[in-house]
Amino acid sequence: MLEIRDVHVHLGKSHILQGVSLDVGETLVSLIGRNGMGKTTLCKTIMGLYPVSSGEIRYQDVEISGMKPYEIARLGIGYVPQGRRVFPSLTVDEHLRLTDQERPGGVWTIQRIYDLFPRLGERKQNLGANLSGGEQQMLAIGRVLVANPAILILDEPTEGIAPALIETLIQVFRDIAAEGIGILMIEQNLHVATSLADRVSIMINGKVAMQMESERLLQDETAKNQLLGVSTAESH
Repeated sequence: MLEIRDVHVHLGKSHILQGVSLDVGETLVSLIGRNGMGKTTLCKTIMGLYPVSSGEIRYQDVEISGMKPYEIARLGIGYVPQGRRVFPSLTVDEHLRLTDQERPGGVWTIQRIYDLFPRLGERKQNLGANLSGGEQQMLAIGRVLVANPAILILDEPTEGIAPALIETLIQVFRDIAAEGIGILMIEQNLHVATSLADRVSIMINGKVAMQMESERLLQDETAKNQLLGVSTAESH
């Protein structure tokens, strides 16, 4: 569905993305890498927040680079940004009503979000500022799902989340992928990335440098240290 081909992005004098190529279909793709490798820049570029210097980004055979972010979202690409970006003065219910959108074949409703995340249902009248970090992440995910996207881009969705809730989110992402929604998962948490995808893509210096079987990566201490800067203890 989403094809990224030899994409280059310059921000000021910095050459951030240096020929990124990646496909996201009706499955889950895990993209990992050290900080500063360009992962968040890739997310923002897909969503039209940063301009493409050269290369192509196509969604369902339509060139989307150069489109406005709202036009890309309307096509069916949902984005959960790093840091959640919840509005502090809106209630949980108001957040979901902002993006609630019917699509042909769409199955995600506000009530289904409350069924998926019962804690949000219990706090539907709470302001965004009064939610915990984990609850804000649930809300950020739910806010995108009610627009019934065909593809989800998740930028560091487990950052700052308690370990017990991370396991819940892993199952949620599995359930979402099982609905046929494509997912591009940007993660620093190696346990999350390898739990959700059989193969992981590794970004190095602005390029998707390689793919590796999840099981092999978990067992290869040299690869984890050299490519990702993590050890076994840090990956859980």
